[in-house]
Amino acid sequence: MVDISVKRIRIKNSLIRQKTNLPMLVLKYSQPVPVQVGEPVYIPLYSGVRAGFPSPADDFLLKRIDLSNELIKHPEATFLMRIKGHSMTMAGIDDGDIVVVDKAVKPEHGKIVIACVDGEFTCKRLYLLDGETRLQPANPDYKDIVFKDGQILEVWGVVTSCIKQF
Repeated sequence: MVDISVKRIRIKNSLIRQKTNLPMLVLKYSQPVPVQVGEPVYIPLYSGVRAGFPSPADDFLLKRIDLSNELIKHPEATFLMRIKGHSMTMAGIDDGDIVVVDKAVKPEHGKIVIACVDGEFTCKRLYLLDGETRLQPANPDYKDIVFKDGQILEVWGVVTSCIKQF
């Protein structure tokens, strides 16, 4: 049996530092993309749209919102990643979705995180209980990532939102 104590797994939550002297490169499909906040773009927000029976009484404008203000709480510590795969479908995160990842949010038990395991990014739910650390998928077709002695778990940030396109 492998001893998987928290002491043997380094959990790291450090900031991604972008080298400012290099031109911005096209990033790979699953690489983080830093958020650049510019001028607000205000989009109309209408009151509760029913998913059941339609009601014309609910069809009025509440206010205009800026999606950056709604989705990004810490601009300097936030980045976007496009999800590739189906391991988080039961958490509402599907293949091709874009997740908003905040490095300023503390990675805690039960939070969905972007982690780097053996040099590869993954999106999973963080399990931190009873001295055990693992990453859990939200799809029964996938297995938990259980760490072996000497492996390093690097948590890049906590997923705060998911953007879907149809």
